[in-house]
Amino acid sequence: MPEHAAAPTPDQDRPSPSAPAPAGAPRRTGPLVTFLLGGLTATTPLAMDMYLPSLPQVTRSLDAPAVTVQLTLTACMAGLALGQLVVGPMSDRWGRRRPLLTGLAVYLLATALCALAPTVETLIAFRLVQGLAGAAGVVIARAVVRDLYDGVAMARFFSTLMLISGAAPIVAPLVGGQILRVTDWRGVFVVLTAVGAVLTALVCARLPETLPPAERHRGGVGEALRAMRGLLADRPFTGYTLAGGFAFAALFAYVSASPFVIQEIYGASPQTFSLLFGLNSVGLVAAGQLNGKVLVGRVSLDKVLAAGLTVIVLAATALLLMATGALGDTGLVPVAAALFVLMSAMGVTLPNAQSLALLRTRHAAGSASALLGTSSFLVGAIASPLVGVAGEHTAVPMAVVQLAGALVAAACFVGLCRPWTARETTRAGSEGDES
Repeated sequence: MPEHAAAPTPDQDRPSPSAPAPAGAPRRTGPLVTFLLGGLTATTPLAMDMYLPSLPQVTRSLDAPAVTVQLTLTACMAGLALGQLVVGPMSDRWGRRRPLLTGLAVYLLATALCALAPTVETLIAFRLVQGLAGAAGVVIARAVVRDLYDGVAMARFFSTLMLISGAAPIVAPLVGGQILRVTDWRGVFVVLTAVGAVLTALVCARLPETLPPAERHRGGVGEALRAMRGLLADRPFTGYTLAGGFAFAALFAYVSASPFVIQEIYGASPQTFSLLFGLNSVGLVAAGQLNGKVLVGRVSLDKVLAAGLTVIVLAATALLLMATGALGDTGLVPVAAALFVLMSAMGVTLPNAQSLALLRTRHAAGSASALLGTSSFLVGAIASPLVGVAGEHTAVPMAVVQLAGALVAAACFVGLCRPWTARETTRAGSEGDES
């Protein structure tokens, strides 16, 4: 088995946080490259969040039931999941730039075609292609971070990315709501095409190659599969990957169901929904910055991840009690508050799960990033239709999916990662990472 595919031995159960980046790769990025990496991780989430306020309008425009229209989100998420499995190993073999630019070009074409979709079936198909191509930005951005950073520095950089990419959920629904004032849902995709074109041009001009030729893998599909098998054989890597993936299911249940819960059940306008969605995203970004600037380096990543998962479980439990009426006739404010707490906890849960998983691999960062992304988006794609099975007028399915996802994430974290055996990965090496 190639070196990069081998599972860690017992004495490698927790990696050193201060290992160097690959030879030839720069150790730091400039502000523009940091912004571009954040933009790449936000590209497809931006495509979904700007589109969210128009979901009820799409059901009327295309004469389709809500559960079918939610499949436009599922298709995009499924594309993201499957696309990362392909693009991640490709970037390990051919470098980061070529697969990235190809994916961005196809993403632009698919987004433009979404604006022209005559039926909900064609819209679902174009959204699938959009997700497949948009996967390139998400998976390669993570691999680039792994090329450049390690240990505490990597955890902090992921929190910085959350500040940038987290701005997309804040701005996107607000922009989407305003677009709906002057045009229909098709105009949303026109704006997304323009934004994608600008990002593609900047990436082409200013994002350098970060994987030196000497670090690339020359094998084909078989070697990529062996690398992934080796990664999955590492129990903590699998645990962190699944914990992050099922936590993401709770997040995506909110993303998929909240337009109907907030607007159809509680009677809020698209603009009010956009403001609430943006507020929740502010909570996510603020928690991410607290994580990167205060917690990382002072508290172990495992402890912060455990705290984040605990808060998500508690918030999801409160939402389920409110949705079932166990707490009486609650209005919009308590539900919005519980959603805010849940989303804020994501700001410390998701970046730390990713960092802890990527710390497990020195090689095949593209394949590792693909497994991380695939697990998240595949579980998210499954969660999307489940939140609509009982129709548009109940929040119970959303709360059930959120609680189930949070509980499974916690079980994977405890059962596979065994955090009580972890060494302190945030204290050691912090001086070297900050130098």
